[in-house]
Amino acid sequence: QITAQWLQSQPTATGGEQFQCLTQALYHEARGESLAGQVAVAEVILNRVEDGAFPNTVCGVVHQGNGRGCQFSWTCDGRPDRVADAGTYAHLAKVARAMLDGAPRELTDGATFFHTPAVRPSWSRRFVQTARIGAHIFYRKPVRTASN
Repeated sequence: QITAQWLQSQPTATGGEQFQCLTQALYHEARGESLAGQVAVAEVILNRVEDGAFPNTVCGVVHQGNGRGCQFSWTCDGRPDRVADAGTYAHLAKVARAMLDGAPRELTDGATFFHTPAVRPSWSRRFVQTARIGAHIFYRKPVRTASN
């Protein structure tokens, strides 16, 4: 489990393209969340990377489109994706580094989707709600068995 104290003790986080994509996604999707909320959003992205229904890279997941636009609205909202808060970005880079380096994914029970309570996407009725952390509700696909 990533703690604020542990994160603070970590060196400045660096990495390549996949690291940059995860850090940017956390900044635009979860910068106002608690540490748990930030880790949970990272879990969803990394869970998607491992799910055959999604691209198999972090950047592929973050920038994936769908029939109505983008999986993550900030990637196609037409606004510049500027980082206005360098301190928060550096913190989120440490979260991204820890998650990419194998920190446990224990908060969302395998979730591959999330949304804010302000919306109720149609897909949310087909999936299993796994967690509610901060301003996000998390879901995963139902487990399929031979009998269903």
